Amino acid sequence: MLFGIGAGIVRTLNDAVVQIVTPLLLSIARPKGQSAGSLDGRGLVGYDRAMAIKRVCVYCASSRQCDAAYHDSAARLGRELARNKVTLVYGGGSVGSMGHLADAALTEGGRVIGVLPRFMYDLEWGHRGLSELLIVNDLHERKRMMIEEVDAVIALPGGCGTLEELFEAITWKRLGLFGGPIVLVNTLGFYSPCVSFLESCIERRFMDERHRKMWSLVEQPEEVLGAIADAPPWPHENRNFAAL
Repeated sequence: MLFGIGAGIVRTLNDAVVQIVTPLLLSIARPKGQSAGSLDGRGLVGYDRAMAIKRVCVYCASSRQCDAAYHDSAARLGRELARNKVTLVYGGGSVGSMGHLADAALTEGGRVIGVLPRFMYDLEWGHRGLSELLIVNDLHERKRMMIEEVDAVIALPGGCGTLEELFEAITWKRLGLFGGPIVLVNTLGFYSPCVSFLESCIERRFMDERHRKMWSLVEQPEEVLGAIADAPPWPHENRNFAAL
């Protein structure tokens, strides 16, 4: 009788250990710099990619002279992220699309993290009302910190800085250094020429046909989270066809 009770206790303890240790092991097994949303967990029972989106990086511009539609698009994206409890990581600016994005998210009670180089902070370009403002040494550190531990990258329309950040993210994904979705918000058709250019790279065999799956294009900010949830997996092994 005592043996039976003891065996039952052992089984209960084993079950409890499994429930506690399994998530811990999954966390430990996660590659450094890769978020939970970028792991391929689609085979797990109850896995919901949309629910796994917790933190995203947004590239956007600081121009105050562009069409107001771009600022409106940024604000709509900020509200959408905040309403869905998604933490926003962006460049830390206070004006242009950057300011509209952050202000809209904050107004909705969202968490907004800005990453700003020291020289920009000294020039008082930073947003002073953020949940958190991280001051880094230079632009290189800024880009690295912005993309670390995020589930996806989102690109709003912008100038050379925004495009440089976007193309670096695509390059990192091609090389297997980043595995999350990359979504381009095509406000007023802004990214259509960019996608055509990338298609030309594929057609001219500077990129592989499979690289087309590295990004997706949406017309409205409200479509971004759905595009992230529907993005095809991009495992680390895809770096095997990075070079043609």
